[in-house]
Amino acid sequence: MSNASLSPLPPADRPDVTARLRDALLGASFTADGLLELLGAPAYAALSRSETVPALRATRGDTPLERLVRLFLLQQPVPHARVADVLPVDACLESGWLVRAGDDEVAATVDVRPYGGPGGEDWFIVSDLGCAVGGAGGIGNHAEGVVLGVGGASMTLAGLTVRTPVSAALDLGTGSGIQALHASRHATRVTATDVNPRALHITALTLALSGAQDADLREGSLYEPVRDDETYDLIVSNPPFVISPGARLTYRDGGMAGDDLCRSLVQETGEKLNEGGFAHFLANWQHVEGEDWTDRLRSWVPRGCDAWIVQREVQDITQYAELWLRDAGDHRADPAEYQARYDAWLDEFEARKVKAVGFGWITLRRTAAAEPSVTVEEWPHPVEQPLGETVRAHFDRVDYLRTHDDAALLEANFTLAGEVVQEQVGLPGAEDPEHVVLRQNRGMRRATRVDTVGAGFAGVCDGTMSAGRILDAIAQLVGEDPVALRDRTPAQIRLLVEQGFIEPA
Repeated sequence: MSNASLSPLPPADRPDVTARLRDALLGASFTADGLLELLGAPAYAALSRSETVPALRATRGDTPLERLVRLFLLQQPVPHARVADVLPVDACLESGWLVRAGDDEVAATVDVRPYGGPGGEDWFIVSDLGCAVGGAGGIGNHAEGVVLGVGGASMTLAGLTVRTPVSAALDLGTGSGIQALHASRHATRVTATDVNPRALHITALTLALSGAQDADLREGSLYEPVRDDETYDLIVSNPPFVISPGARLTYRDGGMAGDDLCRSLVQETGEKLNEGGFAHFLANWQHVEGEDWTDRLRSWVPRGCDAWIVQREVQDITQYAELWLRDAGDHRADPAEYQARYDAWLDEFEARKVKAVGFGWITLRRTAAAEPSVTVEEWPHPVEQPLGETVRAHFDRVDYLRTHDDAALLEANFTLAGEVVQEQVGLPGAEDPEHVVLRQNRGMRRATRVDTVGAGFAGVCDGTMSAGRILDAIAQLVGEDPVALRDRTPAQIRLLVEQGFIEPA
């Protein structure tokens, strides 16, 4: 299906109408908080799963907010007279936000979903019809140029992005403009690119309806629209990372073989980052037979960049194919067509000797260090979003550790990080635990095993004594040679700092 199947979009150059529409939406409490209060948590959550029945049941009344939810989120026609006392309906009809449906009803041409900004802002994410409530597959929209709204991936990326004031930010593959909208809060200048011109149009609508600053919108794939002399302090991308046969759906399929799109995106980023600048990506990568997946990802990191790569999930090739076939609604198609598409995915994976696909986060930071730090790890466990401050702190610790050798660590003072607890595991009644675990209740929520010396050391860290003096005291307490203890403990201290259990005072 082509773009011809998609609804015409409202013009992006009518600030008068957009401002009036925004005021009307806010006046009716059509906000993230208002939506949650009206629908309740279960119905609100069901929308993200493409399930609209609970929300339809919750909007059977006739309040202004209920009418707007049915109109803009649930794609239900609403009587013209019932909309006229809530919205500037004639202006919305003239400018294309609404169209007439039947004799006396109006319908929305786009999804508009309330979205709460991190600073309490009332934002609105515009997307194609049906795509604010769970994705293209949820409403059977197979249009090639469809633009999705708020999803779990886009919210994950927004949450892990470092939010410090910057001069210039770049959003590659902007989609409905969610990342550009977030960047507008702390970047003087925002550039957003997309290969799909419809996405750029929708991004302009999202920014305008949210009352945010305009972005420099450019059409093209990845870095193609970026001039050679342009660099940025922040680069973010939720790219079309799905590893698929062909490029059927613009919003998800990159059109390159295997994971080449994600690899190219990461490798080309180094020369576009300013010193100290961050780049954040969501990505998929192949697990290839006979190849270490961590080595594969290390080879992607550009020269002059520190990197922190976290694999959050791994799926075998059948699970992966089924996930994205369902995403596109192919499971609702003719069984023979579904089987043919499924076969095509498996043929592609077998030809490339792919046994599984990983999903996760890639963060780069431009550095002048002689030996950049590259950390590749697997962490499938729950984390606390937003993670932006956790990500920034990780790279601060990288800087600290590479400028402090073991002797310097022993001279330094440390404090225990907030909300770290100790767990002891062992048989009931045993005099000593089998092992001790330190666990974080914030950020990455890591857990690490330590020996009794490591646990005792962490517990005493309050910033008043150097690490060496603490170890001397522990050695005297347990009857161990202090020199030997000083020799063997810095590696454990380094690990505790690296993972954020203790912090330089």
